[in-house]
Amino acid sequence: MLLPFRFENNTFWLLDQRKLPFEEVWVPCQTARAAAAGIREMVVRGAPAIGVTAAYGMVLAHLSGEDLAEAEALLRQSRPTAVNLFYALDRMRPHWGDLEASLQEAQAIWDEVRKTEQAISQHGARVLRGRVLTHCNTGPLATGGYGTALGAIVEAYRQGRVTHVWVDETRPYLQGARLTAYELQKAGVPATLITDNMAAYLMGRGQVDAVIVGTDRMALNGDFANKIGTYGLAILARYHGIPFYPALPLSSVDPSLEQGDQIPIEERPAQEVTFIRGQPIAPEGFPAAHPGFDVTPHHLITGIVTEKGVLYPPFDEALRAALGKE
Repeated sequence: MLLPFRFENNTFWLLDQRKLPFEEVWVPCQTARAAAAGIREMVVRGAPAIGVTAAYGMVLAHLSGEDLAEAEALLRQSRPTAVNLFYALDRMRPHWGDLEASLQEAQAIWDEVRKTEQAISQHGARVLRGRVLTHCNTGPLATGGYGTALGAIVEAYRQGRVTHVWVDETRPYLQGARLTAYELQKAGVPATLITDNMAAYLMGRGQVDAVIVGTDRMALNGDFANKIGTYGLAILARYHGIPFYPALPLSSVDPSLEQGDQIPIEERPAQEVTFIRGQPIAPEGFPAAHPGFDVTPHHLITGIVTEKGVLYPPFDEALRAALGKE
């Protein structure tokens, strides 16, 4: 299985996802500051993987003698949208000052990611069929486990339910082209790369049977943030009568948020739009916007794939029940 990190000899190694699929380069992190930089600079990305990295970042803070409060603050500031980051740090806090307990908790968080995503993959596979379209990257590289949406796709293919995958390029950072295509190729799943603006064309020709995407944060009503471009896919799927599913661990649900307009949206550097792999593609100095995520309203969702099964409307009631908040 492809993994985005490993912990060896008091060092947390990150597979540099900015260099994939052309190079496999491992970046060593021996401090929480280094782990925070890895998250912020997208050496590691994907909500579950960010959470695991943050947990091990606190282990590194113990090992390196960093001030624990300062280390946690750095990690909390590294990416504002993915709720798994804060969930992991909240779980690590009771173990401050105890290296062994911190290491055990970080390992427990990673183990739970694997177990949870195995269940998500099984449940998600049951609702997929035919030709499936996905956006961004939601496989093992994004999670450290089996993957969420991509885990469901691979499992559905193994069961003979999915026949082909349409892979959105995912501009401007190209996670689909660089990472999802790489993972599907290694898994032996038939797939075709498309630019993001081809989705409507394929749907209009009846060549998409389902859409499944990942989730960085979900509000209690089912509104959710995911990589920019997801909202547009949801609108297209609704117009064409295509089932649309977000897949996520319940730890990605933020119980403090009632609806999606409360989710903070990260604004990424303009250079990620005006440059591709260091090469300019726009006039020098031309301004560019890059919100890293958008919010899809719950009324565009067919069902929510979680480790406890597929949840259906009314989503506020279903999510509260799944979280034990009835």
